[in-house]
Amino acid sequence: IVVTATRAPRALKDTPVQTRLISAKDIATSDASDIEDLLRQEMPGIEFSYAMNQQTHLNFNGLGGQSVLFLVDGERLAGETMDDVDFSRIDMTDVDHIEIVKGASSALYGSNAGGGVINIITKKATAPWRVAASARLARHKEQRYNLSFSLGNRYVRNELAAFRSSVDNYDVYSAPNPVTRVVSTIYGNQIWNVRDRLSVMPTDNLTLTARAGFYFRQLSKTEDSPERYRDYSAGGRAEWRISDSDRLEASYSFDQYDKSNFHRISKLDVRDYSNVQNSAKGLFTHIFNSGSSLLAGMDYMHDFMRNNKLVNSTYSQNSFDIFGQYDWIVNDRWELVGALRYDYISDGRKSRVTPKINACFRPRYDLVLRAGYGMGFRAPTMKEKYYQFDMAGIWIVNGNPNLKPEESNNFTFSAEYTHRNYSATVSAYYNYIHNRITTGVPYYRPDDATQLYLDYENLRNYSVWGAEVNLNARWSNGFSARLVYALTIEHSPSDSKGNVIANQYIPARRHSLTARFGWEKKFSSFYSLAVTLSGRVLSGVKNVEYRNYYDVSEGTVEVNYPAYTIWKLAMSHNLSKHVKITLAVDNLLNYKPEYYYLNCPLTDGANFIAGVAVEI
Repeated sequence: IVVTATRAPRALKDTPVQTRLISAKDIATSDASDIEDLLRQEMPGIEFSYAMNQQTHLNFNGLGGQSVLFLVDGERLAGETMDDVDFSRIDMTDVDHIEIVKGASSALYGSNAGGGVINIITKKATAPWRVAASARLARHKEQRYNLSFSLGNRYVRNELAAFRSSVDNYDVYSAPNPVTRVVSTIYGNQIWNVRDRLSVMPTDNLTLTARAGFYFRQLSKTEDSPERYRDYSAGGRAEWRISDSDRLEASYSFDQYDKSNFHRISKLDVRDYSNVQNSAKGLFTHIFNSGSSLLAGMDYMHDFMRNNKLVNSTYSQNSFDIFGQYDWIVNDRWELVGALRYDYISDGRKSRVTPKINACFRPRYDLVLRAGYGMGFRAPTMKEKYYQFDMAGIWIVNGNPNLKPEESNNFTFSAEYTHRNYSATVSAYYNYIHNRITTGVPYYRPDDATQLYLDYENLRNYSVWGAEVNLNARWSNGFSARLVYALTIEHSPSDSKGNVIANQYIPARRHSLTARFGWEKKFSSFYSLAVTLSGRVLSGVKNVEYRNYYDVSEGTVEVNYPAYTIWKLAMSHNLSKHVKITLAVDNLLNYKPEYYYLNCPLTDGANFIAGVAVEI
């Protein structure tokens, strides 16, 4: 059952909007250490690159993290690091599955969903009680520990999960004569993540849920002044099944994400960034006798930001929306879905109406055709409007209060064929973005010939199109295989004067492939073995960058990022139903980039991993 594509529960095979599911079994066999590792293995069109302080930036089929909405159980995440959410907040401790919807989803989710939605769904207690613990060790003194405990009955259940990880800094070495800046030290970190969820079911038709969480990460770029990141979250939800045909949901969410610098000598922890979001939602669903459904909802969010890099340090804004969706099951073969949403944002008094329409046709029992159009939008953030920051003496980054919202038009098509233990999906998309928001070309002001300035601005039209082929097979002898190929073609924008912009982040690679080959065998009631070989192959790409970010007068250079492939071999030994021992080699072919640029994988060779998990 998936919910992201329509905001209503649907069986995956019946959803009218193409949805990519990363199942609990996919997560277990991948042996992924975190959400970045998992998405790299599962999604060929995804790549991560790094900012100058090694914060992570996402490229999702040619679109950055600003245009891809990350949700955890349907809730947004506060805060950002270099225009992306803090991915390290999402640990794999109790993730049940992940639902990915590509293409514009603003008609259901509003701003930031113009490129797609990635919804991480956490596990819910199904047994009267459950205790699970795991430990994982790897190179560079990497340690990861998980502990979860759930307890419940028909009326009450509680899920508690805790995660702890640490990894040391380590040095990497590049070949001589790099053409742009290289990295010499990969920063480690320490992470704590604790969350709890309590559910009460006073009747069969009513579920009340309360949750709370705390996250802490310390990044030691310098020994005397490590960076610290914290998040405090809480929320409540009520789900009322009024009748067999009607369902009502209401929720409230609080999320506060802070950044600070800890000065060891003075013992002062100086906070310089805080983003606080308070949001409330309501959703009503009615199912007709024909199986068609009507969905209506509204959202409200108060967004507050304190940042010493903003012109006035603190800003806030309110946003409100109403939306509706009608899912019309015409007959056994045809299904049409239409949605419409109105958004209002108080800062600048901006409003938008975004439509979406999808059609699903089943000419045979084993073939499903889907097509859709969606309009997306992204409102400029408070940072993009009011930033004023001297970036390490390189240039002064200026916000632009007159920024227009991004607008996108997204077209998708897919064909899915299933026959026994085989399936094949072919999909294509085209995304055209108007008024894309990003930084332009650095310049000197007429009254200041010594200082460079870099402004946020709306760029000329940008488009990206591509296709994906997904092949799956499973045999009765325990073997399985998956191959996913993605083609991505970007038409990069220029600034208002037609200048080509040096890209801080890597463009999308035109060709990418992920592969997974698995074998499972149960030798006895006490012992079973699962072996998985997974890898990704990416084509080369060229990017225009500054030779020296600290002296842009040296000009730009075209950097060639070569093709590369990284593979992982994992073996899981299951002892009875309660103990699993995992041995893995990541980067099996010992790939090391010749130059450790910010836009290349920051790996220093093969990584040997050992882990043990106990579940009762």
